[in-house]
Amino acid sequence: MMLYYQFALPVTLFALGAITASFMGVVAARLHTGQSFLRGRSRCDACGKELSPLQLVPIFSYIGSRGRAMCCGAGISILSPLVEILLGILFVISYLKLGLSVSLLITLVSLALMLALVLYDFAHQILPPVLLIPFVLSSAIAAYVGASSFADLMHTGFIALILAGILAALHFGSRGRAMGLADTPFVLGLAFLVGPLAISGFVYSFWIGAVVGIWLLLGRPKGSRMGVEVPFAPFLAAGFLLAYFTQWNLLLLLAGSLS
Repeated sequence: MMLYYQFALPVTLFALGAITASFMGVVAARLHTGQSFLRGRSRCDACGKELSPLQLVPIFSYIGSRGRAMCCGAGISILSPLVEILLGILFVISYLKLGLSVSLLITLVSLALMLALVLYDFAHQILPPVLLIPFVLSSAIAAYVGASSFADLMHTGFIALILAGILAALHFGSRGRAMGLADTPFVLGLAFLVGPLAISGFVYSFWIGAVVGIWLLLGRPKGSRMGVEVPFAPFLAAGFLLAYFTQWNLLLLLAGSLS
């Protein structure tokens, strides 16, 4: 039994995370297209041929085909196996952090919904309410289950509302040019999920966004004046998850450096 918890269970959770990421990719791709993500076989994006079960195995199908569609030889985006590996890792480290618990189950649901939102934002630069609402609800439940006291829960809720309010102010103050309004409930859910480290995650998000933004600007062709529109949800997710899993409290780190 000890061997199962030390080895087999993390492997099982990694596989579950990879499978969940693959399904969430289907959800993000089919949402608002008239296609059901619960029925219907997946098809090749290049030639439209129906894919066999062997072509749909997370991670291994990409490796086995060397990044090429078996039906027509078209290149397959490396994004799919990368997000499958990423969510698998997040499922495992969530287990290492929370153990087998109700809190773990709710957190895994929130992570899956968060991934679907990020993938959809990548494709369309918008966060759909049909995914946002369950994400915020599941994250709020995670905050409730994981709170050590009612005071801690109220503190988490207060911080979440403050951070969401900041993004709402950025949206309305810039007339939508600096920030999308849908990022507001997304931050609300992320803050519920992260809890006391929400402020640190919020700051990390802008730091990560700034680094990527500078990199994109430097990579533009010389003489180009066109801006680059980049979805902000991936940076928000990255910053909050960085704070949550590393437990790097920015306020304490700054206080320590000044003392």
